[in-house]
Amino acid sequence: MSKVTLIGTRLAEPGTEFVYGGEASGCAGCPYRNQCLNLTEGRKYRVTEVRDGGQTLECAMHDTGVRAVEVEPASITANVAATSAYAGSRVSLEGPCPHTECPSHEFCEPDGAEFDAEYRIDEVLGDPPHDHCALGRDLELVEFEAPGE
Repeated sequence: MSKVTLIGTRLAEPGTEFVYGGEASGCAGCPYRNQCLNLTEGRKYRVTEVRDGGQTLECAMHDTGVRAVEVEPASITANVAATSAYAGSRVSLEGPCPHTECPSHEFCEPDGAEFDAEYRIDEVLGDPPHDHCALGRDLELVEFEAPGE
């Protein structure tokens, strides 16, 4: 289900994904704070629609202002243990990885996911982008189901 919120004009394009970071120091006293601060902190969202005819509003955090958009929770692509990689199963991430140069790092530590949480696998995508895991993990690339609001 989509939700209306305000985001920076540079992000206000259908398909843009972002992780909501919560309230910033510049939000104090803003007359639009109830329209901006209405998402779940740490959750990944996708812009589904920019509101037609919406005006650009001034914002202390976004130098080009904010616009009204519709967003929905976004799915997360991640690496999980191959032994647990089945559509419909619930899994957790394997844990932090110090190898930031690895082509799989963004999937081992995906934006919008936490290590101590469980996620439902929507789809198994196949082999991860790396040839060899430096931590010796046997991993599979999956798509987590987008959480409900």
